[in-house]
Amino acid sequence: MKQKVLIIGLGLIGGSIALALQKSSSIQVIGYDTNEKTLQSAKVLGVVQDVTKQPELAVKDVDILLFATPVNATIEWMERLKTWDLPDNIIVTDTGSTKSLIMQKAVELKGLGITFIGGHPMAGSHKSGVLAAKPYLFENAYYMLTPHEDEDENKIQQLKNVLQYTRAKLTTVLAETHDQMTSVVSHFPHIVAASLVHQLAKESKDNSLTKLLAAGGFRDITRVASSNPILWRDITLQNRKQISHQLANWQKEMSRVQALLESGDDQQIEAFFAEAKAFRDELPSTAQGAVYSTYDLYIDVPDYPGSIAEITAYLADEQISIANIRIVETREDIFGILVVSFQNADDRAKAAACIEKRSPYEVYIS
Repeated sequence: MKQKVLIIGLGLIGGSIALALQKSSSIQVIGYDTNEKTLQSAKVLGVVQDVTKQPELAVKDVDILLFATPVNATIEWMERLKTWDLPDNIIVTDTGSTKSLIMQKAVELKGLGITFIGGHPMAGSHKSGVLAAKPYLFENAYYMLTPHEDEDENKIQQLKNVLQYTRAKLTTVLAETHDQMTSVVSHFPHIVAASLVHQLAKESKDNSLTKLLAAGGFRDITRVASSNPILWRDITLQNRKQISHQLANWQKEMSRVQALLESGDDQQIEAFFAEAKAFRDELPSTAQGAVYSTYDLYIDVPDYPGSIAEITAYLADEQISIANIRIVETREDIFGILVVSFQNADDRAKAAACIEKRSPYEVYIS
């Protein structure tokens, strides 16, 4: 008998989970979205096998209910669940990027005998919406589960058995631990990136050339500042305690750096950069982390007509898909004039091998 999964919210995340679960012939995926066009697209494109316009009725016959909605919306849905006629053994989960508020709300459901296991698939894309959904979006990415400490292990395993088809790295942590970790590696870096952009904007008022010079490495390290402002407003508010703690630590670190600069101690300043380089070089490069990554390949191509077309032709010939391509003018801290982005590390590795094999150009992976 097939397990039935109802997914509420059919954007990039919900749609990609739906597609991944369909790898199993023993799972039937039903979808719901408040946007009528999204719902129709999901059905026509086969993102889900069936759709419903009345999730409160469809839920009566499902094994797993998954909310792929923003945290605030998920909390509202969780409140509605209290009045729904739910199956006795249903497992409810979500995909929200902060977990403490969700799991606090889940205590109310637990009191009603409803099993809620928080979840956060830590992968994304530069695109959004159901049309951007991909069955492999979560492959090798961390998928954090945040059950209550006294949750039935059989229920956790049942959810894992379904989510295994995402091919993500399923990991169980406490909600508070999740929020602390993501504040360090995701939420806080977004604030720092946005702050750097604000500082550049102020400097650019006095010298417009500054903005042009930022087209190289500065643009890369502040890429996340282009994220959805409403999404990050909500994340910042929902996890403000942990983020505030990280900002306090950051201010202490910046005070230390300022003292280093004022001391003029060349050995200490070199050690500052050397220690950062050593730790950064040890970070895993093949797995997806908390911040959405682009897999960039830097290519030293000469500036003559047709050189970029030559590169893209090589990649097209070997059916290697490109996510983005751009020319970099300011290259003091990066290699290569041409930056080609790919959807995953495998495509980038294939592209590097292809170009090295078929052209005289040097390629670099940051």
